[in-house]
Amino acid sequence: MEKTSIQHVYDIYKTMSDNDLSIIYEGQFDQEITKAVLAMVEKNFSNDGIDELTKKRIFNIMVEILQNICKHQASSGDEPAIFLVGKEDKDFAVISGNSLQNENRERLKGILDHINTHDKDGLKILYKEAKLKSVISDVGGAGLGFIDIARKSGNKLSYCLVKLDEDKSFFIFKAVISNQKQE
Repeated sequence: MEKTSIQHVYDIYKTMSDNDLSIIYEGQFDQEITKAVLAMVEKNFSNDGIDELTKKRIFNIMVEILQNICKHQASSGDEPAIFLVGKEDKDFAVISGNSLQNENRERLKGILDHINTHDKDGLKILYKEAKLKSVISDVGGAGLGFIDIARKSGNKLSYCLVKLDEDKSFFIFKAVISNQKQE
């Protein structure tokens, strides 16, 4: 028996439940959507036993990631993006996916790989250096946001680039934030 499109809702529900995902949004991102997503996550976390410092770190990282989506969405033809928030054991994961121009793939990989070579102290120095040297374009480019995410999460950044065609790739990014209350 073939599933109808409405029956796929259960598949989505099951995937969210199995992976402890609390928020999934797919579509266009703008300031209003960003506010709504942040409000939903805040409401979801209000009864979740998360300490205030962890909440603050999660929200700062979410804002940074949502800003990245908005910037890259505008530069890659307003294609839809995806944003997810969930739990991984005791930790929290913020995941995004958006298309980007293939010409930016290697530069982005270089930035993220370079950030991942640094420890806490190295990230602090890297952030200060990047802030002093940076010239930020309309779509970012200084890597400050990614450095800030690495600093606030306390973990390595995870990413994947899937080539879609000759012009575009799909960039999947994940930041994991430890719940301070449960450490």
